[in-house]
Amino acid sequence: MKFMVRGKNIEITDALRNYAREKIGKLKKYFDEDVVIECQVSLEVDKERHIVEATIFADGLILRGEEETGDMYASIDGVIEKLERQVRKYKTRISNKLRREKLDFKEQLGKNVMQDEEDEDLAAKIVKTKSFAIKPMPVEEAVMQMDLLDHDFFVFSNANTEEVNVVYKRNDGNYGLIEPTI
Repeated sequence: MKFMVRGKNIEITDALRNYAREKIGKLKKYFDEDVVIECQVSLEVDKERHIVEATIFADGLILRGEEETGDMYASIDGVIEKLERQVRKYKTRISNKLRREKLDFKEQLGKNVMQDEEDEDLAAKIVKTKSFAIKPMPVEEAVMQMDLLDHDFFVFSNANTEEVNVVYKRNDGNYGLIEPTI
């Protein structure tokens, strides 16, 4: 596991680094042995708030969690709980999808197999589809459009790069930009 810890307004002690590495290392049990896992952990102290952000890249899956408490160790524990929930949810969706595909195959063979209501509840449902023209614009204009529409995100064609980008409003009140990579 590739592990990177950085701190803001805090000195990263060996005990803190080892605690974070040990806790995040427990997530390895959810992945195959040959999966390369990269983890970035950011520890920040702001007045009495201890903020931990963790991002894990594993097998094409990106997991991200953030926790804020009055104690750095409690914040690390909280982030791990969030990441574990995300992994379990992802694994459940994958296994349910495989189960549904298997059931669909059996039905094609003429067998009547009932699908559990639980499986249907766990499946993600798209309840609305929206289409709109994407106009080339600079990032600043996209942020302004997003604010005018009072949305949390805005999809646009970046006039500088000619690629589809997304601007979004972060929890801290700032803005983020998502750009595609090849």
